[in-house]
Amino acid sequence: MENIIELINSTEDLKKLNMTEKKELAEDMRKLILDVVSKNGGHLASNLGVVELTIAIHSIFEAPKDKIIWDVGHQTYSHKILTGRKSEIHTLRNIDGIAGFPKTSESEYDCFDTGHSSTSISVGLGMARARDILKEDYNIVSVIGDGALTGGMALEALNDAGSSGANMIVILNDNEMSISKNVGGIPILLSKIRSKRLYKRSNNIVKRITNKIPIIGKPIVNFAHNVKKAIKQIVISNMFFEDIGFTYLGPVDGHNIGQIENILRLSKKTQGPVLVHVITKKGKGYEIAENDPGRFHSTSSFKIETGKSTSKHSKDYSEVFGDKLVKLARKNKNIVAVTAAMVDGTGLTKFSKEFPDRFFDVGIAEQHAVRTNSRDGKIRIKTSISCIFIFFTKRI
Repeated sequence: MENIIELINSTEDLKKLNMTEKKELAEDMRKLILDVVSKNGGHLASNLGVVELTIAIHSIFEAPKDKIIWDVGHQTYSHKILTGRKSEIHTLRNIDGIAGFPKTSESEYDCFDTGHSSTSISVGLGMARARDILKEDYNIVSVIGDGALTGGMALEALNDAGSSGANMIVILNDNEMSISKNVGGIPILLSKIRSKRLYKRSNNIVKRITNKIPIIGKPIVNFAHNVKKAIKQIVISNMFFEDIGFTYLGPVDGHNIGQIENILRLSKKTQGPVLVHVITKKGKGYEIAENDPGRFHSTSSFKIETGKSTSKHSKDYSEVFGDKLVKLARKNKNIVAVTAAMVDGTGLTKFSKEFPDRFFDVGIAEQHAVRTNSRDGKIRIKTSISCIFIFFTKRI
């Protein structure tokens, strides 16, 4: 019997599957992604985490007519498999092969060349406004991770979109981390939202049980309700997304295709900007990546059985840079390091552990990183590598 994935060559083929077949397809897709990345290298953890979400999106929406915009586009391997590029996926990131990111010249299903994070909501709103001016009719879906939501551009776009009244859907792929562990207030907000929804479900169960207690059951429930209301005002803030103009739906299990499809159907029927909150797990289905998603954010070739690299290891530029910086910092206490959610990728892991008081991860916010921690507003010496900025409070 052939695998389900062998039957899928387009999104139309996907729409013919029942739920059991879609679950089998998800497992087939994970195996394919794992096999390709283990040989070619690539972004693994993020792609394994969005398999079911991608299946649900393409089951409910009508791409390429509907526009699916992926933030930090390295999470689009599943999207490429489902949109006619399955036979080419083995060429991923090779010369003359398919790109590791969305590419408009590669497929009509890639509606935007994603270059960096925090852009999808701005792009989606621009497309929505153009659609409405031209009086066209299609859905716009911006998929953004919780890590990318810490970027200033994403927050600016949320602010504008919330007051626009435009019909657009933002899917918040919440896996509780970006490339490195999330920092800042936005992850705390999302944790509160997750807690609020879980709190509501557990509270309803307790209420049903207590109500059944003869005579004293209802008075206990009423008293508890008043106490609970007071506590909620202190502990759980009002919904940020609803306050700025979005209809908030969720959170929903990002690995339950049926649940995601149901909430996406509802989002299509809702007028104005909608935010769908989806909870996923990076590295889903491959335990080694689940336990160490940072290392498997972007990886070279490796053995699937052990997760160990199969390429000859020599120090790369980031490691050399990080080691040298640690040596300099031991001699000069005025050296500080500021990174924008790229601790491992820019070789700063050693520095962060040895000099925690001089290390600052500001999240995906490079503009903020450029100016933060400069004592007198002047950057005297600046060295940049990828997304990291190193500042010296005095000349060495």
